[in-house]
Amino acid sequence: MDGLAIASGFGVGAIVGITGVGGGSLMTPLLLSVFKLNPAVAIGTDLWFAGLSKMSGSVAHARHGHVRWDVVRRLLAGSIPASIATVALMHLTGITKGWASALSFSLGIALLLTALVVAFRPFWQRVGLRLERFMPESRKPALTVIAGLILGVLVSLSSIGAGAIGATLILLIYPRLEARYIVGSDIAHAVPLTLVAGIGHATLGHVDWSLLVSLLIGSIPGIWLGAQLTRRLPDGAIRALLCASLLMAGWKVIH
Repeated sequence: MDGLAIASGFGVGAIVGITGVGGGSLMTPLLLSVFKLNPAVAIGTDLWFAGLSKMSGSVAHARHGHVRWDVVRRLLAGSIPASIATVALMHLTGITKGWASALSFSLGIALLLTALVVAFRPFWQRVGLRLERFMPESRKPALTVIAGLILGVLVSLSSIGAGAIGATLILLIYPRLEARYIVGSDIAHAVPLTLVAGIGHATLGHVDWSLLVSLLIGSIPGIWLGAQLTRRLPDGAIRALLCASLLMAGWKVIH
């Protein structure tokens, strides 16, 4: 077992436990900078890390009735076909220099978007409430499928987006949905999406399995500890630290 990988998994797990976001958006830059993986392998490894580490959270939310399954089904109707199509295109064309650049650029953009989402989290609900006049209930199913399609492409290209960006899209379409249902539905959607995208990247050889095991071993106690600390740390300080980390990581990846 790699001690550094276990420690990294613990650190990222703790941040996820404290903030509820940041798993993929912090793990992928870590895999690039600390473990020196190429972007494609970092993305594939992170997809499996995200899917497996969120599985227990998804089960817990489902048991408590915090999942809007109608929303999850609509998201998956868009995200799963989009993910399969994106990976299939990689298979057909091969991982060329163009794809490598696209993966890196998508990763940087996803990091910057996640930082904006986290920084202005309270703002998005107000936007959703204002947009509601243009979104009657009859349009919401189609808009949810489109949101899923966007997430499917973004997650498959960058491994990032199923968490904070996914929750924000749900909030924009369903601004009156209680927070626990947004979080529960977002996690329930993220698990199958990241695993489908992860399987696709695995068929391309883009997963470091031994490193993944070490990361998961560290993340389990980290998530538990973070959940205990979240009640003691000020939310504003946590959000500022996370946003600064995401902005620096995104800027570094793009440049």
